Formats: sequence, structure tokens, C-alpha cells
Amino acid sequence: MKTQTKSTLLLLTALFAIIVPFSGYVYLSLSKYSNDDFNRLLEIRVYTAARSELDNKQYPEVQDIRSNFFEKLPNEKDYYIALNEDIDLAEEAKKLGVPLSFFEEIIRDGDAEYDRGGLYFLGIKYLGEKGEYIVIASAENYFELHHSAYLFRTLVIAILISLVFSLVLSFYFSKYIFRPLRTITEKVKQISSENLHLRLDRNNKRDELQELTVTFNDMLDRIETSFETQNNFISNASHELRTPLTAIIGEADVALSKLRQPDEYIETIKVILDEAEKLDKKTRALLYLAQTGFDGKIQRFEKVRMDQLLYDVKETIEKINPKARIQLDMSLLPENPMKLKIKGNTQLMHLALSNIISNAVKYSNNEVVFVSIGASDDKVFIAVKDKGIGIPQGELKYIYDPFFRASNTKSFEGYGIGLPLSLNIIRMHQGEIIVDSIQNGGTTVQIRLPIGKFEA
Repeated sequence: MKTQTKSTLLLLTALFAIIVPFSGYVYLSLSKYSNDDFNRLLEIRVYTAARSELDNKQYPEVQDIRSNFFEKLPNEKDYYIALNEDIDLAEEAKKLGVPLSFFEEIIRDGDAEYDRGGLYFLGIKYLGEKGEYIVIASAENYFELHHSAYLFRTLVIAILISLVFSLVLSFYFSKYIFRPLRTITEKVKQISSENLHLRLDRNNKRDELQELTVTFNDMLDRIETSFETQNNFISNASHELRTPLTAIIGEADVALSKLRQPDEYIETIKVILDEAEKLDKKTRALLYLAQTGFDGKIQRFEKVRMDQLLYDVKETIEKINPKARIQLDMSLLPENPMKLKIKGNTQLMHLALSNIISNAVKYSNNEVVFVSIGASDDKVFIAVKDKGIGIPQGELKYIYDPFFRASNTKSFEGYGIGLPLSLNIIRMHQGEIIVDSIQNGGTTVQIRLPIGKFEA
């Protein structure tokens, strides 16, 4: 069932739930009012009848009022039963078709009421000139017989008509409400991998549909960026892998084209070996990059103390590059060492930090690189700052694309794998990287990692 149909039925159900109890309340209220009014009318009749028949000498005008001004009620009858020793109340009750308790209540309380299927009886105990009597007036409630049935039919017809109008209004109302959703659906159907640049039109209203449109457009932005990154990755990877292969094949073809001196063969083999090593490094870097693109569940996570890891990274980089100058700033270390521990994989975090700090060393021409560490109640902060060549402002958005290298790095060896690999590893650890850079003014890389929660 479509949501538009559900909303129409929901509106009808809500209206039905309001109209029916309200109509029932109107019907019952009018019925009660009619019954109370009829009882008061019958009470006036019974007292008038008693005075007219039992006190005729004392109130002669009552008879005239009753005859000239009182409209006769349907099946109106008056009964006068003298209270004496010979009276048989059970017999009288049987004659009138009322229960004996009706007479007993009159004698006990002075009056009583009884309803026999629309025929009402009102009795009183009256002491007049002719003695003590039970006076009973009976009549049919005209409203109960006619008006209530008419009111019931009117309410039922009104409910049915209102439901028909409500159905029409609900249909057009829901159609109006869901029109923007249908527009969004039709627009989304036009978007595919070939035209990811298309976006949903935004309205000027601050409502849920505007929020949905903005969210969907943001998602399209991320998908488009992901597609572009993937296309760039494939293009760059193909180029990076094809270049050493072309060099290897070319050297082999030249070497085999004719007989050569042993020295020439040795030189060719050296070139082939060098290109093969480059190809091996690039292939292993690609595999590592692909592996760290997963959610990290296959990796073994443990307690990693980040200040100690930084010392290890510094020592490793200085062994590989004796000219590297790395200055660690531990002045912001917290008093509680537990705030320096994260839940992560030591080897992967070592690799990520090594890549970032090595880049700082390399692109600053072995100038001093400052590395500081601190912590808050829930995060560990690491900052790597250099005074190197920096990154052109317009190229910062591409730094995480695999194989991308800034335009001012041509004189430096590299493959453009280190930073994307580090980003994947840090994201695997629920962290984030923020890079600020000014061309020829140095680069600052901030790393934020959540503190690990360990059982005592």
C-alpha cells in the first residue's frame, strides 16, 4: 500500500474517530434532555389531574386550564386509585402492566417513574378532598417515538456525507502533500553514474522535504567525489604500473635485439631489477591501501600507548634517514597515562605515523620537524608541523587521492600512496586527519584519535 493511500485512510480514520463519538454524544444528550423534559411535563399533568379530579370544589379553574390549554399527549391516560383497606395493589399493577414495586415506591417515597417500552408512567400519592389516592399519568414520549429516530437517521446521513467529502478532500490533500515527493522521485530516477552532477532542486521552505533534499544532495556529492576518486585511482594506478612494465619490456627487447657484451647485459639487468623493485613497491602499496579500506574487523586491536609509539616511529625514521631531525614535544602530556592509550593495531598506527612524519621530513629538506602530543578527556591529539615546501591551496582537496602528488613535488621521490594509506588507517581507528598547508610556508597535520575504553 502506498504511503499516499495510507495517509488518506489515516485522515479518514481520524475524522471517523472524531465524528462518531461526537454524534453519539449529541444523540444521547438530546435524548436525555427530551426524557427529562417529558418527565417534567408528565409531572405537571399528574398534579393537574389530581387537583382537577380530587379537589374540584377547591380548584375549579384547574379543570378549565387542563381542558383549554393542555395539548393531549399520545396515548395519554390518567388513573386514580383510592388507598383503602380493600385495595389490591398487585391486581392494580397487573391491570396497568407495571411492576408491583412501582406502587410500593409511590407509597414509600410519594412518587415513582416507570418506562414500559416508550410508554411512561408517573405516579404520585395525593391527599385530596376525596381522600388519599394514587394518581398516575401515562403517555408515550413523542420525541422517543419520532424525533429520536429522525435525529438518528439525520446523524447517520450526515456522517456518511461527511465521510464522502472527507475522502475527496483527503485524497486531494494527500496528493498535494506528496507532490514534492513525487517530483523528487522522478528527479532521482534521472540520476545515474553517467550524470552524477545532477542535483535535486531546493525549495525555500524550512521543512522536512528541504532537509531530505539537502541530505540527498550531500550524499550525491559524496558519491560523485567517490566516483571521481575511483576513476582517478584506476587511471593513475594503470599509469604507475604500466611505466615500470614498459621500461622492463623495452630494456629486455633492446638487450635481445642482438648479441651484446657482458657489461651491457649487466647494465640492462640492473635497469630491469630497478624497475622491478619499483613495480614491487607500488604493487605492495596498492595491496596495503586496499586492505586498509575495509572496516578493520579482521585486524587485531589492542592497547596502544601513543607517546611510546611516537618514540618508536622517531627511532625508525632516523635509522632509515640519518639526516632526519625530529623534535618531540611532550609538554602537553596528561597526568593520567590512560588518556594516552587508544584501542588499535600497533603495526598499522606505526605505519600511518611513519608516513606522515616521513613526508614532513622529506618535503622540508631535512629541516626540523616538530611533533607534539596531548590529550583531553576523550581524545588523543598529535600534531606534525614542518617548514617545508607546503601544498598549493588549489590542490589540497586532492591530497587523499591515491597516486596524487602536488605540482611542486616533482623533485622529490614518491608514489602518492602514503597519505591515503594513513587516512585509511586512522579512519579504521575512528580518528580523523586535518591538514593545513601554505605553499612554501610549511604544513601542519593534526591527528585526533578516540581514547580507548578498557575493562579494569
